[in-house]
Amino acid sequence: MPQPITATNDFVVKFANVNGSGSASANGLFARSILRMGIPIASRNIFPSNIQGLPTWFEVRVSEAGHMGRRGGVDMMVAMNPQTWDRDVAEIEPGGYLFYDSTRPMPRSRFRDDITVIGVPLTEITNAAYSDPRQRQLFKNIVYLGALSALLDMEVEAVQQAIAAQFKGKEKLVPANFAALEKGRAWAQENLSCPIGLTLKRADAVGDRIFVEGNAAAALGAVYGGATVCAWYPITPSTSLAEAFEKYCGKLRKDPETGAKRYAIVQAEDELASIGMVIGAAWNGARSFTATSGPGISLMQEFVGLAYFAEIPAVIFDVQRAGPSTGMPTRTQQSDLLSAAYASHGDTKHVLLLPEDPTECFEFGATAFDLADRLQTPIFVMLDLDIGMNDWLCEPFKWDPARSMDRGKVLDAAALDEAKSFGRYLDVDGDGIPYRTWPGTHPEKGAFFTRGTSRDRYARYTEEGAPYVDNMERLLKKFGTAKSIVPRPITIPAKQPARDGVIFYGSSSAAMHEALAGLEADGIHLDAMRIRAFPFHDDVAAFVAAHERVFVVEQNRDAQLRTLLVNEEEIDPARLIPVLHFDGTPITARFIHAAVAQRASAANILPFRKATP
Repeated sequence: MPQPITATNDFVVKFANVNGSGSASANGLFARSILRMGIPIASRNIFPSNIQGLPTWFEVRVSEAGHMGRRGGVDMMVAMNPQTWDRDVAEIEPGGYLFYDSTRPMPRSRFRDDITVIGVPLTEITNAAYSDPRQRQLFKNIVYLGALSALLDMEVEAVQQAIAAQFKGKEKLVPANFAALEKGRAWAQENLSCPIGLTLKRADAVGDRIFVEGNAAAALGAVYGGATVCAWYPITPSTSLAEAFEKYCGKLRKDPETGAKRYAIVQAEDELASIGMVIGAAWNGARSFTATSGPGISLMQEFVGLAYFAEIPAVIFDVQRAGPSTGMPTRTQQSDLLSAAYASHGDTKHVLLLPEDPTECFEFGATAFDLADRLQTPIFVMLDLDIGMNDWLCEPFKWDPARSMDRGKVLDAAALDEAKSFGRYLDVDGDGIPYRTWPGTHPEKGAFFTRGTSRDRYARYTEEGAPYVDNMERLLKKFGTAKSIVPRPITIPAKQPARDGVIFYGSSSAAMHEALAGLEADGIHLDAMRIRAFPFHDDVAAFVAAHERVFVVEQNRDAQLRTLLVNEEEIDPARLIPVLHFDGTPITARFIHAAVAQRASAANILPFRKATP
């Protein structure tokens, strides 16, 4: 039998609960209490697409070293759901710990010989203290939080502070929660050997970082970027982005004297209507956006094509989830790249921004509006459920009150009067980007005229081939211009000369950084590049050309980023080695390490896929 795992400030605790049991509140308190001890954590909520009754999990990675990605494996399982018992117990690392409600005896066959079993009669404790059924259910969660605080040597003051913060404005609930916490803590101290091998020790490793979800960060970025209009239709996992925007606008987008709203938020009847409203508002000069997910992108295709062809700015936040169709609506993937990059029929190419964490969600959320105006085109900000709906410990947002909006090539009435002639789709500067105006700019000149059909440089309708080709080639030139103004990729050189490289993006970043360190320790040296936008900067092709092989790490089945690299950069597909993770859970450092190490010296390299949990 392996020795029990011993670790301080470096382990994984996973909670297995039933959706609707009130456990999310207690589990969140557990995570925030550790942060209050100065210890970094990465938490992830794995939840079903129903309201109540199905299994849900909450994973907390404690990492004083600051690793924010999923590690893989569980050191302590808090098993509170009989439906998933066998699966949960199987997930525990050898030498790990199983915490469960021991009110009802369990046969020995339901346990493992290579783990430490910790039973606490949670139901018995709560039934003795509370008569109301709902109170019993809710306080049972706080009781197990109290027991865990004793077992892990957690500072009780930190937990109490987290409880007080959670019930701010409802202070009358605080004493009852303190009492439930103490019941669990006292029982564990009196009946168990505390602490166990997994312990928490106060540290100073959090610094000034903030704990926030990506959707909220993107919404605040939209406010910072000057957005005043949001039209949306509810869809998991993007709904909280629109809701956060409304909350922030309620604080930051009101007239300080009259209290009048300086924003408009419309819940449309469907996704097609929502993007139509966004395009209409943007054509009229407002900075506007929608928030959606893969199915919504599918429904928006026609209007997205209109904005591309008519050259109207718009911002679309795509919080990706597992598809196709309804797929797994509460699981994460990076599976909308191709559908977003080439959205609509005909020859279209769209700008994609690929943030790695909430800090970049905020930054790109603001930048997207400048890019949309400068390029006069839709901009997709590609989050995913892992970033969007989980709290991340990340760098504080940089807010410059003097920041000014870049509205691009917009002519006012005076400029129109001075112009000898004006062509709405005329390439004056050679960058593919024409000049435009807003409706009502000039009392006589209808320079705001916009067409979604074939036209010449002066917006005059035509179906002649030459003007159509001229216009389509100009749009392609504009897309080339975008290469130089979108966020550049970031290169991470290996500590020693590297023959091979690895490319990654988005939420894979946290696990990738940890995997790179582990691979270096194993003598596998890889130069790395994090791609932050499409179209690809010239640095991307140069990076691939400088290496014999490049692993492309992404969270989808069909290697969509690799496909874009092959299509757009004309790279030999044999040089790009897919590393694909798509079971709906966030990618782990262990998965990346195993995938790359297995193929680092292989002569015949095949795609490394994972399709099951």
